[in-house]
Amino acid sequence: METINLTLNILHAGGIILYPTDTIWGLGCDATNEQSVRRLMDIKGRVNGKGFVILADIPQRIPSYVDEVPDMAWELIGLADKPLTIVFDKGKNLAPSVYGQSGSVAIRVTQSKFCQQLISRFGRPIVSTSANFCGTPFPKNFDAISPEIVSRVDYVVPGNIDTESTGKPSSIIALGKGNQVSIIRE
Repeated sequence: METINLTLNILHAGGIILYPTDTIWGLGCDATNEQSVRRLMDIKGRVNGKGFVILADIPQRIPSYVDEVPDMAWELIGLADKPLTIVFDKGKNLAPSVYGQSGSVAIRVTQSKFCQQLISRFGRPIVSTSANFCGTPFPKNFDAISPEIVSRVDYVVPGNIDTESTGKPSSIIALGKGNQVSIIRE
């Protein structure tokens, strides 16, 4: 409980966290705070227009961040047996730098108990991007994270808080009009 409170304080203050997710270690911030998202981009060395994955605690929050949720999305979320990120055509109510070039938004309903509790209490989605510099391999565990990345965040969530990380990125599926499905990453 103390870890969640400390993490919430950092997020409310616009800070950047380093935290274990249901996939890999991530860098995160308030997905509705443009200043925080831009600082996160600076830490990663990421260019504008690529967009970020955001985490939601429950599927019912998705309509708050997406203009239209195709029926197929609910089916995919219900059937997913491993972490799944869905790219929706048009996002809303998020920091502008979260969106892809076309206004799309990538959302994963996290399976991590810690992340679910954090997002539920925070009341907003959080960015989830791999804890590495752009162009370098993602870290499979905490020890593989660059010390420079660790030094640039405002809070590091203790690694023993959540042992549900798979050590692999999520699958990514893009949903288009008419339930058109494109697999981006298996």
